Amino acid sequence: MTDATASGAAPERRHTSLMTADKGTRRRNAAEARFRAYGLAAIAVGLAALVILLVSILSQGLSSFRQAYVTLDVPLTAETLDPGGNRDPADIASVSTFGYSSIIRDAVLNTFRNAGIEIEGLSEDEARGIISPEASAQIRDRVLADPELIGQTVEIEVLANSWIDGYFKGRVTDRTAELNSNVSPAQIQLAQAMQDAGILNVHFNWAFITAPDASDNRPEAAGLGVAIIGSLYMMLIVLCLALPIGVAASIYLEEFAPQNWFTDVIEVNISNLAAVPSIVYGILGLAIFINFAGLPQSAPIVGGLVLTLMTLPTIIIATRASLKAVPPSIRDAALGIGASKMQSVFHHVLPLAMPGILTGTIIGLAQALGETAPLLLIGMVAFVRDYPAAPPDGFFDPASALPVQVYNWTQRADPAFVERASGAIIVLLVFLLIMNTLAIVLRRRFERRW
Repeated sequence: MTDATASGAAPERRHTSLMTADKGTRRRNAAEARFRAYGLAAIAVGLAALVILLVSILSQGLSSFRQAYVTLDVPLTAETLDPGGNRDPADIASVSTFGYSSIIRDAVLNTFRNAGIEIEGLSEDEARGIISPEASAQIRDRVLADPELIGQTVEIEVLANSWIDGYFKGRVTDRTAELNSNVSPAQIQLAQAMQDAGILNVHFNWAFITAPDASDNRPEAAGLGVAIIGSLYMMLIVLCLALPIGVAASIYLEEFAPQNWFTDVIEVNISNLAAVPSIVYGILGLAIFINFAGLPQSAPIVGGLVLTLMTLPTIIIATRASLKAVPPSIRDAALGIGASKMQSVFHHVLPLAMPGILTGTIIGLAQALGETAPLLLIGMVAFVRDYPAAPPDGFFDPASALPVQVYNWTQRADPAFVERASGAIIVLLVFLLIMNTLAIVLRRRFERRW
């Protein structure tokens, strides 16, 4: 025993204050500051990655919305386009695009010669080569739409080929043209001279949004028209099937189903289905809807059914969470004034859960819109040139989809298709942005507070 203890003196007490941080408090404050710094760093990294991704996509894809066009004075000679001279639509339609090639060749040569353009070392074939092979089809479609043009000289704006278009977008330079067998320096000089003379112009390309896909040799004519319609058809099928089925299943499981082992098995399987890889749904669709049911490949009906199966678990989980978030007092109050169980659910609980249901549905549709793997397995990767008909017949016509179109274009060799793929990604992102914005607006519109 010490002297202080032996004498019975009280031990010395340390005086602390709430205004003074002790060692433990400083340690906790430092840990909290580090956690905040980690959180801010994670947000900064995520935003930086998003900015880099958007800049990369926009820098490569925005140019796809602009296209080089050449304005030609084309003599539509009756001897070539209407040999019979009777303006019979069948006879005019019998003239293929090859029959228009000589007309376009002469029109190109006359156009730049009349403008006084002379390029040393430029052959006639090279001069004709700056025009897209799609030009013949463009002029043919114009004549078929208005046969009275035959015998006249009309001013028509036709596509320049992808390499000339790439020159005005920075993909092709004079130096790379010397090493490229698809374009020559003389053609580059001719294109520049034609732009200076006002014959060649680069402006907004509506055909990129409305035109169908094109062959590997005509990237300048490739468009998203069929893919956009196919995606819209599939989203319409998913909405009409997944929303009522998913909401009905959620209401039953959450409000009416007895709590036993059977409903527990259903709930576990729904949660597991939400985590199944999308390509598994594609294999299921191939086996059931195509091989067993005999539905046509590459049709929106098959894609819509596959995406419906994939979207259902997401909608069910979101709907059940929304129903569970409604306070039990709402149900008790409705039952207390004499409402039946069904009336309390459909008249009181469901309207209050509607914002969450709509949000979950739109998020599920947005996820389905960007899926590629299941659509590849059911044949939507096929080259489709014709537009599908109006619903419901169009649901069974061949079509493509936006993510599949991106996949197709990235597999092609011409650099212009990479530009087109980035442009298609921009269109897909715009669709997703609109759908997510719609989800926010609907949530705010129908939201009720209690």
